[in-house]
Amino acid sequence: MIRCISPIDGSVFAERETLSYEAAQAATERARAAQSDWAARPLDDRIALVRAAVAIIGDMNDRIVPDLARQMGRPVRYGGEFGGFEERASYMADIATEALADITIEDSDAFRRVIKRVPHGVVLVVAPWNYPYMTAINTVAPALIAGNTVMLKHASQTPLVGEDLAEAFHAAGIPEDVFQNVFLDHETTAGLIAAKSFGFVNFTGSVGGGQAIERAAAGTFTGLGLELGGKDPGYVCDDADVDAAAETLIDGAMFNSGQCCCGIERIYVAERHFDAFVEKAIKIVNGYTLGDPLNAETTIGPMAHKRFADEVRAQIAEAIAAGATAHIETFAQDDGGAYLTPQILTNVSHDMRVMRDESFGPVVGIMPVKEDAQAIELMNDSQFGLTASVWTKDVARAENIADQIQTGTVFMNRADYLDPALCWTGCKDTGRGGGLSVIGYHNLTRPKSYHLKKG
Repeated sequence: MIRCISPIDGSVFAERETLSYEAAQAATERARAAQSDWAARPLDDRIALVRAAVAIIGDMNDRIVPDLARQMGRPVRYGGEFGGFEERASYMADIATEALADITIEDSDAFRRVIKRVPHGVVLVVAPWNYPYMTAINTVAPALIAGNTVMLKHASQTPLVGEDLAEAFHAAGIPEDVFQNVFLDHETTAGLIAAKSFGFVNFTGSVGGGQAIERAAAGTFTGLGLELGGKDPGYVCDDADVDAAAETLIDGAMFNSGQCCCGIERIYVAERHFDAFVEKAIKIVNGYTLGDPLNAETTIGPMAHKRFADEVRAQIAEAIAAGATAHIETFAQDDGGAYLTPQILTNVSHDMRVMRDESFGPVVGIMPVKEDAQAIELMNDSQFGLTASVWTKDVARAENIADQIQTGTVFMNRADYLDPALCWTGCKDTGRGGGLSVIGYHNLTRPKSYHLKKG
């Protein structure tokens, strides 16, 4: 049984029965049987059907937004995820013809030599709860467009999301066996992967979850895309616009109650700007309204589950015990459970877990630095590598710093954004593979060479 406990009040919001291994295996067999016919459909047809499904999700947005608040706590005032959802799916649809085009090496009287991109077959998408529509569509849209069939296993915290996606995709005319939403427990999921049920598996979640996927796939040669943990840094250089940096980096740290894959979790500020930056950060956070996400006045809602909030509280308490300074007094709405006071910490060091381990909550540590070299060393002092944000007026300086940072994406003067034209990827314990962009299509297909001698 999958059970969603609403962070709003701790009540059971939704329950769904998980499939038995036999039923799940039958579902994968239906997906495999449907794949060849789906891949044989003209590419333009597949693109049009995905676009139609995306539009239907847009029509459902008034229902989706409060459901998201009830499932994972994001305030309704932010309007859900359809903007990013549509942007990503539309971009992947726009580039599909070119990205999937044959590469002709020779087409002469003697030979036809071509490299084609062919689908893997059945793609399993294991999606997270923090941005449940946008993270899922990153893989679902290009996988379907490329000719794969898709099985979606969504997080237990957001079970309605998979059902909404299935409703929209089927209403658009995509066959039920081509896109399936399934409820699976961990054991069944691992068993299906180990049985070579999928041609490709894309997982977004914890490092431990990614390791479990890799163990299940060991020896099967199944392709994997893994986006795992993060501890994304921001660096405010001595020539930065401090007000703009503070507004963006603190929003990047606190939006969605800090539950963002590429959220800012640590900030390094040039000494000359440190006091001004911290003062601005404190003012921003003290302006938040913590409360019921269904209330339009709420700007920061509860964390998705009490256990997530407990981990953030533990990191904060350990840091304070080790000498850190907390700058935000406990909000009245902080209930010791899922509703958590957002926190700014200074006098922090990399000896503290709050500066090393993924927090995935509304807390950020801020440290002063003397020069770029020190900032680069600190940014690289992490087991993770998803994004980094550099604030400077000098593009060459930003690119030089970016060249030295061990991460998947580097931003200059922005943060916490996923550009669908660029590969979404990471390094170190953040995982491997890449989604979106033309690289996303390369990962969701395999190259196949044709060497045809004429005559």
